[in-house]
Amino acid sequence: MKDEHFLRLFLKNEDVLRAYARSLLPSWDGVDDVLQEASVVMWKKLSQLEEAEGFLPWAKVIVRLECLKARRKSARESLVFSDEVYALIADEFPESNEESMQQRAQALSKCLSQIDERARAIILAPYSGYGSVKSLAESLNRTENSLYKQIGRLREKLTSCVKQQLPTPTAR
Repeated sequence: MKDEHFLRLFLKNEDVLRAYARSLLPSWDGVDDVLQEASVVMWKKLSQLEEAEGFLPWAKVIVRLECLKARRKSARESLVFSDEVYALIADEFPESNEESMQQRAQALSKCLSQIDERARAIILAPYSGYGSVKSLAESLNRTENSLYKQIGRLREKLTSCVKQQLPTPTAR
C-alpha cells in the first residue's frame, strides 16, 4: 500500500477515529495526542494492512491500544474507569453510526462557525479544561451561574442548528 493511499484512508476516517478515541477517554484533552500516536503506529505497521476495506477496524484496534496507554498514564492523576469498563465501551461503539457521527460532526462544525467568536468561547469554555468557566466568568465580570445559564441557552440553539443540518431519517 502506498503512503499516499494510507494518508487518504486515515484522513477519510479521522473523524470516526477521533469519535472512537473520545468515547474511550475521560475528556477531550488527550484525543489529539492519542490520534497522533496512533497514526505513527499505523504508519509503522502499514505492511500489516492487507486491503483498504480493512483499514477502519485495523485502525480502531490501534487507537484503542493507544487510548489504553494514555489512560494508564493519566490513572495516577485522577479517578478513571477500569480496563474492563473501557473494553465494554470500545466493544459497544456503534459501527453502523459512523456515517451519522461524521454528519453530526460536520453539522456541529458548521453551526459553531456560524456563531460569533464570543459566543463560541462561552459555549466551548466547559471543554477547555478545569477552571475555564470560572476564569471566563471573571474576565467577563459575570457570575459562574449566569455564564452556565448562557451556556445552556447557547447549547439549545446549537442543538437546534445541528438538527436542522442533518438529513431527516427516512421511514422504512
